Amino acid sequence: MTVVIITGGIDLSVGSIMGLVAIVAGLFLTWHYPWYVAFAIGLFSGLACGAVNGFFVAYVGMPSFVVTLGMLSVARSLAVVFSANQMLYQFGPDAPIVKAIGQAKWPLHGPQDWAPHWIPGLSSQFWTMVILALIVGFVFNFTAWARHLFAIGGNEEAARLTGVPVDWIKFQAYVFSAFTASLASLLLLGYNGSAINAMGQGYELRVIAATVIGGASLMGGAGTAFGAIIGSAFLEVIRNALLMAGIDSNWQGAFVGAFIVLAVLLGMQTGGRSMLAASLAALMPKRSR
Repeated sequence: MTVVIITGGIDLSVGSIMGLVAIVAGLFLTWHYPWYVAFAIGLFSGLACGAVNGFFVAYVGMPSFVVTLGMLSVARSLAVVFSANQMLYQFGPDAPIVKAIGQAKWPLHGPQDWAPHWIPGLSSQFWTMVILALIVGFVFNFTAWARHLFAIGGNEEAARLTGVPVDWIKFQAYVFSAFTASLASLLLLGYNGSAINAMGQGYELRVIAATVIGGASLMGGAGTAFGAIIGSAFLEVIRNALLMAGIDSNWQGAFVGAFIVLAVLLGMQTGGRSMLAASLAALMPKRSR
């Protein structure tokens, strides 16, 4: 999502893509295909959704909000149709491998392992996040592709006039967003040991909130990989704190929405000042002496 938002766009379809990828991979597992074939076809279906998003946004020129909102509905509907609105859990002979991928932890704490017991065993999802953050962080700091992303988000027409392949870069951004959503879906599929068409439902808000809280600007042109990690961690800490405080889980959406508004408010600039400072100055003007 950070990559897409840097270009000045938004991807509302990530949660639905997760559901579609899980169902497609789950179907091939129930048909007793090898796990790597099922994962590859599931990943391909997610990339296809991203390619459709990127094509209509970059080459047709449609607003990203409209295109990805449409894909949100299409992908979720396909997931329901493909699964016949049923949970898939009979994954055949490769079921233990699938579960091992999603439920793996490292470091191990067996009698013959090097890690002492006070070092926590972190999940495969966590290590995947760390590896991707390091890769994307390197890309953001040392590659021309990232400079093109920021140029497009800052001023798309100026970037086009300077020779940046704007359409191709924007297309790649949406494909990459779909790739990461697909990867998350496959890990969650293994963790749960089952596939449901409702997987990822509502994740759009959580992902956008984490990205914006982490410093990405919805106007485009700003964002970091490590900021997205911090935003995600902060958001989940808040969610867990609400649960531990005994607050009804139905209120979580209200808190997440409020944090999105606050993060955008703090990041907006008006006359060299943040929007929050400008609002306070308008509400409480200084008296002339």
